[in-house]
Amino acid sequence: MLQLRCHAGLGVGTEGRHGESGGRHHIAMSAGLITAIVDEGLGNSSYLVDLGDRRALVIDPERDPAPYLAAAVDGGLRLAYVAETHLHADFVSGSRELAARGAKVLAAAAGRTAFPHRGLDDGTEVDLGGLTLRALATPGHTPEHLSYLLLDGRQPQALFSGGSLLVGAVARTDLITPGRTEELARELWRSLQDRILTLPDALAVYPTHGAGSFCSAPAGDARTTTIGAERATNPLLGAPSEDAFVGSLLAGLGTYPPYFSRLREVNRRGPAVYGPEPPALAQLDARQVRRLADDGAAVVDARPIAAFAAGHIPGSLSIPLRDQFATWLGWLVAAGRPAIVVLDPFQDRAEVVRQAYKIGYEQLAGELAGGMVAWHAAGLPSRRIRLVPAAQADGTIVDVRQEAEYAAGHIPGALHVELGSVGAAGIAAPGPLTLMCGHGERAMTAASVLEAVGHRDLRVVVGGADDWAAASGRPLKTGR
Repeated sequence: MLQLRCHAGLGVGTEGRHGESGGRHHIAMSAGLITAIVDEGLGNSSYLVDLGDRRALVIDPERDPAPYLAAAVDGGLRLAYVAETHLHADFVSGSRELAARGAKVLAAAAGRTAFPHRGLDDGTEVDLGGLTLRALATPGHTPEHLSYLLLDGRQPQALFSGGSLLVGAVARTDLITPGRTEELARELWRSLQDRILTLPDALAVYPTHGAGSFCSAPAGDARTTTIGAERATNPLLGAPSEDAFVGSLLAGLGTYPPYFSRLREVNRRGPAVYGPEPPALAQLDARQVRRLADDGAAVVDARPIAAFAAGHIPGSLSIPLRDQFATWLGWLVAAGRPAIVVLDPFQDRAEVVRQAYKIGYEQLAGELAGGMVAWHAAGLPSRRIRLVPAAQADGTIVDVRQEAEYAAGHIPGALHVELGSVGAAGIAAPGPLTLMCGHGERAMTAASVLEAVGHRDLRVVVGGADDWAAASGRPLKTGR
């Protein structure tokens, strides 16, 4: 049996769902033979399984192979297998990266993966040398979805549930086409009832999607669970009927980034292999940056919001470099549009590239050499945006958080426009606009989008609705 334990891993990132704290985007936790490698920004977990003979299996790796290679070195392991639960829409798979280093790829035969792999059907068992991996067809989140049951002899040891059963939730079913959303929700109900909830209550469950993922909406920060815990507490599993399950699931679906619509096909074909060291950003002088921007390139300012507020390139897009950088880059910068990055000297250039590449954005033209100091030295113009504390939020307040966050508590009278829709919302309110989110990062991104389309009297709240309530002594409004 697997002996459960935990230890600190490859970094931290403790902000909840779509929040704004910074930090490295991977952490690792160990559970006996299983190590979880967690991407806090995308809200996903990959798993490295020690097979007991100095070989390892990786479940649902992201594109950057470095965390898996490091975990293997730490454990004295060779990466022998990599298994995909489904064609991912929210990140570029790392299967080809690990295959280039000798791992055999396991994937659903129904997914029609176009690069070398072993295609698995329902019930297929893979002999891992002492342990066995059994594929369970669990369609719903995607049509080809497999969950993997890890067996020691005939005894179940762990379920890698991908996007079927999550902690307190299930994954969304609307990523294929709108016309298939309900059909897949019904398939997911049957997968849960017929394949997953028939497993022992004590069985450990290791989902791929978790808190922070736009593929799911879990209520807490836990990453792993058991069949019995979900049977007892998961609100969707408590639905009295298939119709009730479907209705509840579909009612909770929120928006998701546009790159979700193309990454399934990227992962099916197989992405390019780059290796553990991302390409360096090209160095561009201020005149080159201006010329590229005039030709249509996006200028993405990844500095902290205070630096952006104090002076930035007109028309630039503020996306601070933190755990969620990749999500908002992919949401707000169109695929195929070149981007130039503005950074402070202390920021990690390689992290910019890693985050861009993991959501399939590969059009980084370079960075502004010398940063804003060089821009000003070239005599080029800049703009400023005022920062205000939550207590001074007034006038027309625009809350740019996700729907569920806004409904959980917002300033009475605040307009609600999700950040992903700000550019197309046509906000036409009199007087200054005060942008707010949970801490300030998304609000500054929204302010930069609005400034680029002509808004000039903009303020950004440092803090969120809870800070406003604490400062004013007034209650927040819930619901719409």
